Amino acid sequence: MSKILYKEPSTLDVALYKQEDQDHGIDKVLDLQMISDANKALNNAEKVNLEYTVNNLNRSLGAMLSNEISKKYNGEGLPSGTINVKFRGTAGQSFGAFSTKGLKFELEGDANDYFGKGLCGAELIVYPDRKATFKAEDNMAVGNVSFYGATSGEAFIRGMAGERFAVRNSGARVVVEGTGDHGCEYMTGGLVVVLGETGQNFAAGMSGGLAYIYDKNSNFESKCNKEMVNLEEMEDDDLDILKAMINKHFKLTGSTVAELILTNWETEIQNFVKVYPTDYKRILTERKKNAETVAA
Repeated sequence: MSKILYKEPSTLDVALYKQEDQDHGIDKVLDLQMISDANKALNNAEKVNLEYTVNNLNRSLGAMLSNEISKKYNGEGLPSGTINVKFRGTAGQSFGAFSTKGLKFELEGDANDYFGKGLCGAELIVYPDRKATFKAEDNMAVGNVSFYGATSGEAFIRGMAGERFAVRNSGARVVVEGTGDHGCEYMTGGLVVVLGETGQNFAAGMSGGLAYIYDKNSNFESKCNKEMVNLEEMEDDDLDILKAMINKHFKLTGSTVAELILTNWETEIQNFVKVYPTDYKRILTERKKNAETVAA
């Protein structure tokens, strides 16, 4: 086998095995400061309020803090709103990644890709900086692949998101004011409310969950991949859920889009489209019939 396994002799400046430790700068990350500052919450479940300035070097904010929560409180996490953190600036990749129950992250500014990746119980809120002069609903607030693999929690984004929004989301409930291509791809659960335009190929491979689209320009159908979903009219239950989500979005972000919709509710609800996966609808219908049979 020597000819097959032959390897060229190495030069002196090419290492063939681990010769030095790598420094990833973990000892300097903001999460360590948050863990220290949230000591009362972590140890005694006492409510704390924290504030920090961030930039795009601050990546995966919340991941290490969430690990500390999970190590002590397991999947139950902390009560909602126990650790409230206000950030200002441009956050780096994976803001709020794997953030668990008990965390509330409020970002005044914007964030990069993978926002809310693996979200598992936390609440994320984003809105433009107080000095911003642009229209939030016409500009990006978070990057691509936001909420990839999210399982639970809520998020309210005043502004648009990039491509592949909420891919493989299985339980998070999110409001955003526009998305790029491939939104809700392979989604299996949860709820997505889009108060604006979407890109192409929306709902490709979407087998579960629901999406409500504010289709005021009546062009969403041409952008939706209807291989596994149907576009349906809103029912009373849908309207109750939608109004509650938009109300919360307005209160937390000050969204002008949400305000317009709520102010003209009876008119604007006519512009919403429900994206309903066909298999998901069949399963829910069967469950409802079974429940009615048992009750009878």
